[in-house]
Amino acid sequence: MLKLIGILLSLLLIFNWAEPVFAQTQISLITNEELKIGDELAKKAFTAMSRGDLEGAETYWTQIIEKFPTNPAAWSNRGNLKISQNKLEDAVTDFDRAIELAPNITDSYLNRGTAFEGLGRWDDAIADYNYVLKLDPNDAMAYNNRGNAYGGLGKWDLAIADYQKSMKIDPKFSLARANYAFALYELGKKEQATREIKNIVRKYPQSADMRAALTVVLWAAGKRGEAESNWVAAYGIDRRYKDIDWVKNIRRWPPSMVAGLEKFLKIK
Repeated sequence: MLKLIGILLSLLLIFNWAEPVFAQTQISLITNEELKIGDELAKKAFTAMSRGDLEGAETYWTQIIEKFPTNPAAWSNRGNLKISQNKLEDAVTDFDRAIELAPNITDSYLNRGTAFEGLGRWDDAIADYNYVLKLDPNDAMAYNNRGNAYGGLGKWDLAIADYQKSMKIDPKFSLARANYAFALYELGKKEQATREIKNIVRKYPQSADMRAALTVVLWAAGKRGEAESNWVAAYGIDRRYKDIDWVKNIRRWPPSMVAGLEKFLKIK
């Protein structure tokens, strides 16, 4: 659930534009000059992304696709940009093309799964993550993402199992640990969830997401002063947490956490 550009941008996988090489029939048709142009466009795209110019970055990827239509990375990267702009159906179309061109590259399945989640197509997302795990049974991100999709279906026990698998594969994967804490809270295991959230905040004090989450659990526990202090920190880092619609539909906190934050903000 922490998987976001903007929110999503930092976590969606973007691979080198030319890494999965062109279709065999096209290789002989590509000159060094054309490859140089492609590299320059890719640099411009990443520069635009770093500036937050997502529309500009999408335009550059479109230009790359026009020159190199059989490059799956270009289609996948443009799909990522479309997700960041909430063009989810269009993003799925781009990922479909990337997968058609490179059916055994896991990145496009992971990213298409994220688009499916945004559309509420939980079963489709799970199918994509299942295929990633078929290709790579030790993909921590796929387990984490599948846990998110199970959460979307309200299957929190299955979500917890996947987050635990993700953490076992990669003990330093803080994203899975945060999602694990949210799932615990959703199942009513509030003390355990609070301990997990506190541990993450201790390690990552600049995490607005976890500061906001700690605000909710502390406020619900009657620890008003601590809750207020963490809210000041969270809001100072990322003001979007004051927007319940954003937290619910973009960040996609679980229902009980959203309700807790909404209650806190109304009292505020």
